[in-house]
Amino acid sequence: MTGPATLGLVDTHAHLDDDRLRGDLPAVLRQARELGVAQIIGIGTTASSSAAIVEIASQHPGVFAAVGIQPNHVAEAQEGDWDRVQSLAQNFRVVAIGETGLDRYWDRAPFPLQQEWFDRHLELAAATALPVVIHCRNCERDVIQQLEGWGTPVRGVLHSFTGSGDDADALLALGLHLSFAGMVTFANKGLDALRGVAQRIPLDRLLVETDSPYLSPHPLRGRRNEPAHILWTVRKLAEIRGLEVAELAQATARNAQNLFRLPPEEQI
Repeated sequence: MTGPATLGLVDTHAHLDDDRLRGDLPAVLRQARELGVAQIIGIGTTASSSAAIVEIASQHPGVFAAVGIQPNHVAEAQEGDWDRVQSLAQNFRVVAIGETGLDRYWDRAPFPLQQEWFDRHLELAAATALPVVIHCRNCERDVIQQLEGWGTPVRGVLHSFTGSGDDADALLALGLHLSFAGMVTFANKGLDALRGVAQRIPLDRLLVETDSPYLSPHPLRGRRNEPAHILWTVRKLAEIRGLEVAELAQATARNAQNLFRLPPEEQI
């Protein structure tokens, strides 16, 4: 029987530089490994955060980095920040550009400015041949429209997907993977539609994440989220899709390793 420690999970989105995780990162990584997590992608949200993620990835096997400036932070960007991100993108521990994207939920940056920075990240991803990690909150149609403007498939992932079935179809047609986080485990009936979408995503385009320290899955809501908790999301997705947990874990790990070009032999 396959136990958690042998699952080989990949958490494709974790904010490991957050003070809630970085303060005891060795213990966080050890717990993740014991519960079946083999690899983690740490996500940058500002130039400084991106530098911190690259440093963490350089110090811990099995941890990789994505660098970028998240849409809610683009109005704060200082002169030289983009140059710094571009320079960090050349580091061998960097496997993706982002997170980038668009956000209509928070009012922290003018929307046209978010769109300008989204294009910057897409251009950098194309120039570096790296996938892009896309944030989208309350603006799926805006993201789809901007990506359609590129005219070519986009290699990357829509992280923490919460859109509709039509949104999913459009994003998949654009070439993206879709990643699911703890929301699919929440008990409220309002998320049944999201679970329905998760049920029918092609298995070879499905990813999993924690978005830790945010979005703790049920039954851990209210606690700090961390990569070890991805197992709750994987179990729920396996249940939704009628698969064994090990089968779901292996498929999503394979998808992540193919998309981000992760060496499967390097583990935390």
